Amino acid sequence: MPIQRARSLADLYTSVADYDLVLVPEAPLASALNRRLDRPQFGTFATTPRRLAAGRREQAEDRTAFLELADTVDDSWKALSYAIGNVLQCWENHGQAAGILEYPAYDDPTTRTVVDRLAARQSTSQQLTEFTVDADQSVAVVGLPEFTELERSILPAEYDTYPLLTDDTFDYPAFNIFRSPSAIVDAVVDTIDEESADNVAVVLDSSSQYSPLVESALEAADIPYYGGPGFIDNLDVRAVLRLLRVAYRGSETTVSDIAPILSRLGTDVDIEHSEKRLAATDLPATAWITEVCETIEGRTFGSLLTAYESKAGRTLDRLRDELESLGLHDTVVTESRVSDLAFYLDFYEVPVDRENEGVLLADAKSAGYVDRQAVFFLGLDEGWTNSAPQRPWVDTEAQFDRYIRRFQRLIQSGSDQYYLVEDTAGGQPVTPCLYFEELLEEPFERFSDLESVRYERTVDGNRDGFAKTAVEPPVESAPIETISQTSLNNFVNSPREYLFSRLVDSPDKDYFREGNLFHDFAEFYVNYPEIIDTDTLSEVVDVMLEEAKPFYPETDRMLRRRQYRIGLETIVEYLDANPPTAPADLPPAGEPDENFFASYFDRPVDSPLTERQFTNPDLGINGKIDLVEGPTALLDYKSGSKKSAYDVCKQAAMDPPNDTINYQAIAYLAQFRTHQPNAELSFSFFHFLETLDDAITGDAAVDDTLTIVSYYPQSFDEFVGTRPAYEVLLDGYKDCVATFEELGFGGYSDIMTDLTFPDTTERSALRESDFADRFAKAVRQETSDDVDAEKGADQAIRALNGVRKRNFFKDDLDQFEEFVADRLTEINRYRAGEERFPIEGLGGEPNYRRIDHRDMFLEGSR
Repeated sequence: MPIQRARSLADLYTSVADYDLVLVPEAPLASALNRRLDRPQFGTFATTPRRLAAGRREQAEDRTAFLELADTVDDSWKALSYAIGNVLQCWENHGQAAGILEYPAYDDPTTRTVVDRLAARQSTSQQLTEFTVDADQSVAVVGLPEFTELERSILPAEYDTYPLLTDDTFDYPAFNIFRSPSAIVDAVVDTIDEESADNVAVVLDSSSQYSPLVESALEAADIPYYGGPGFIDNLDVRAVLRLLRVAYRGSETTVSDIAPILSRLGTDVDIEHSEKRLAATDLPATAWITEVCETIEGRTFGSLLTAYESKAGRTLDRLRDELESLGLHDTVVTESRVSDLAFYLDFYEVPVDRENEGVLLADAKSAGYVDRQAVFFLGLDEGWTNSAPQRPWVDTEAQFDRYIRRFQRLIQSGSDQYYLVEDTAGGQPVTPCLYFEELLEEPFERFSDLESVRYERTVDGNRDGFAKTAVEPPVESAPIETISQTSLNNFVNSPREYLFSRLVDSPDKDYFREGNLFHDFAEFYVNYPEIIDTDTLSEVVDVMLEEAKPFYPETDRMLRRRQYRIGLETIVEYLDANPPTAPADLPPAGEPDENFFASYFDRPVDSPLTERQFTNPDLGINGKIDLVEGPTALLDYKSGSKKSAYDVCKQAAMDPPNDTINYQAIAYLAQFRTHQPNAELSFSFFHFLETLDDAITGDAAVDDTLTIVSYYPQSFDEFVGTRPAYEVLLDGYKDCVATFEELGFGGYSDIMTDLTFPDTTERSALRESDFADRFAKAVRQETSDDVDAEKGADQAIRALNGVRKRNFFKDDLDQFEEFVADRLTEINRYRAGEERFPIEGLGGEPNYRRIDHRDMFLEGSR
């Protein structure tokens, strides 16, 4: 069916102006008719049935009923609230309070108590039940199909009805499509000023992201508005509620849990403390909250509120009144009562005093009429769709009919209507409100399938924006010459993440702190192995436990003690068995970082082998090598899970990048190669906690902690003809060993001299290559029938390909150096403002599991 045209207010008023009483389904429509009244009127002219029966503006009857019954009913607040809601809803649809008892599933003691109490008090529903319109009045009923059974019960025997919808069709305006919610909100706010605010309404889903965006944008522009944030949205109310909740989290409470409270009080705590446990953190700004948490059991809700008010420097009279209404003000705080209060504030809309001036913000799910000249409708998506209550007393078809009638009237509100929507969000089409499916005869899946106009966000050059300070002389951005492997990983995954990781500080985390302590110990031990004995190791464990204490609960102490001990012993065992030796031409190292254990034992760490910082503008990389293990070997300590050499090389892929990017090994080998250009080099990851479980059972082997990746100073095609490659074939598959033992290194080398290994690692492509065919023929020709040369050659290709996948070669490092240069060019282009840092990385959509600043990415942005 098409959208029916709503009856104009002028036409409706003309039709009902001569009646003594006009009943309408909603208060805004009644107010609009009353404003048009052009004759003296004794008593009420246009009103809703509830206002007429109660003699006052409607109140949230479920909340007022709850406040009256909460102290007199023994049931939980959730059960009581559930029963009240069911009784009132059934009463609305059935016409009688006791109607719900006809449904056995809902006939329980709590519901019976609620029925008796509500029937005995002068609630709006009870007044409606008992009220009848004076038969001597002439009565007009507007929009009768939208009246509930209870509202119809007051109607006199005779009355006239007037529809709110006509038989004409409403030609809806085109949908204005924007790229993001922020662009939509900007477009709305740009058209409003303080003078025009009273003529504008914004209709939106109050639970959507549009609501806070609109409110903050209007506040920033100093444009008045009303109908927006509720009582629970008050930042002080939320801070008090959070304070009550965190008081019962015990030792698990972290500084980040209380950050919103501190922020509301205008107090900042350095982000490095965010992940630390509150109870183990000695910070002046948090001391009073720690004291509240420790003494919560003896406090009343009122005294806790007073403590907060004292810190905030302002009174929360409305919250105090609400606590008194609930009977909680002088009640001792308990965890169950905190849950009750949180439920009440989340479930019920507590009235707030507000000035009814400025832009009207209306909720799309509850409004049916908006009396403003210009009305902006934001979103118009699935969030605008109401769900009919799934209760046996609700006629879902009739309820859906009411919803769709109200929706048709709503989207025609105002002299000028503007539909502002997104066509896609997060890469997916936005589904229009389901009511359009019933109302529009043309097929569609998204807004762009309908009559629509696309708008691109433009920058208003007349706005001042953020305050700026002129710099004289003008400063140009200095280009970045080097990048660390960590920053390179971030940039390749997502340039936007790289940007934010440089702009925004991150909190200390337990694994960062523990990892740094292990690293510092390893560095210290290389310098002073003679002073670390069994007793000293125990002392080191105690110190580490104390340093990491803010990050873990006390119950974890014994487990961590064992873990730290095993990790330290594994480091000692490895370094004792493999004492590092310096290369003869080791270049100078950068300034050493502060070492925790050097400070603790009051000894300097000055070994040229440990924590070697480097900056190499020629390569474009910088970093810090944990340990120069020997003339051709580097080592890096890792507290995380072990990865295979294959995974290390796979993660260093460049075209395209791997989903889990990690360029550490290849970057450090490239740096090491500059000092040993013709040497075979190795990079080892020492996962000193890898054998934790085996150490407990006594089966640990230190070799199991190592992942070693080698670098060969020739191309892979050159490498395959060398003796090291041949040795690989003699230590592999059975047929391969037999074949190439018989062939010998000389025969193997001669064959490889005339062949070129394919530039692919795909097994099927290798097997089907010309190289594989020629290689197999040559091997078969040079070996006897005693070996399976065909199978041996195939296994040899697989073995050699495995070497390529687990190691780096000259071409790999050459390609990496070019890769880094290209990335630095991109970074400096973005820094110069030639284009924005994009979200998508070199491989397309980033791996969001490796994004730490996801909340700073705007939806729909690029």
